[in-house]
Amino acid sequence: MTAGPSTDEPPIRIILVDDQELVRTGFRMVLDAQPDIKVVGEAGDGFAAVELARQQICDVMVMDARMPRLDGVEATRRIRLAGDLPRVLMLTTFDLDEYAFAALKAGASGFLLKDVPPEELLFAIRAVYSGDSVVAPSTTRRLIDRFAALLPGEEPPSPPELTELTEREREVLTHVAHGLSNQEIAQRLFVSEATVKTHVGRVLAKLSLRDRVQAVVYAYEHGLVRAGQRP
Repeated sequence: MTAGPSTDEPPIRIILVDDQELVRTGFRMVLDAQPDIKVVGEAGDGFAAVELARQQICDVMVMDARMPRLDGVEATRRIRLAGDLPRVLMLTTFDLDEYAFAALKAGASGFLLKDVPPEELLFAIRAVYSGDSVVAPSTTRRLIDRFAALLPGEEPPSPPELTELTEREREVLTHVAHGLSNQEIAQRLFVSEATVKTHVGRVLAKLSLRDRVQAVVYAYEHGLVRAGQRP
């Protein structure tokens, strides 16, 4: 089992949400073996997850997409509307599940398949905790390409906040939406990765976006890039 980094910092507090107790037990076994992670609660459906998020302070909620009574997407939307924490890592049963796209729009910080290897789950939790998204840009692009029918068909109007972006910031946003990493963008623009990171941060701040995943969705929804288009 993958061992986590030794740290004097407080552990990452996790709530597990899944209607299958066996699944929760399996995840708990993996997470409890990590010195920097602590499971502080469990819930069996979306309603219980929303209520538990109000009662129990936690950093990351690992949430199944499909559950009875209230699904993970709507639960995520309600939890995220209530505040910055907990961040939500959505789990899906099938790759390219339509729930994944809806989850990102609802405010999830990313999504994984439920049969993900333990080391990927641990990496994802730590990434979400640090404020990153855990959906690889190429995976996000593939997801949006698959569900292009869900996006506006005609040219959408340009939102006023886009005018606040500089030409370079708009260029960086387009590259992010095409699934390029900071390193790849830096190579294309002949600048340092630190410069690209600064531009990405400014784009997120000006457009009131939480992370790169939301930036990708935003770019597609507002016509900066189109499904199937490549850089």
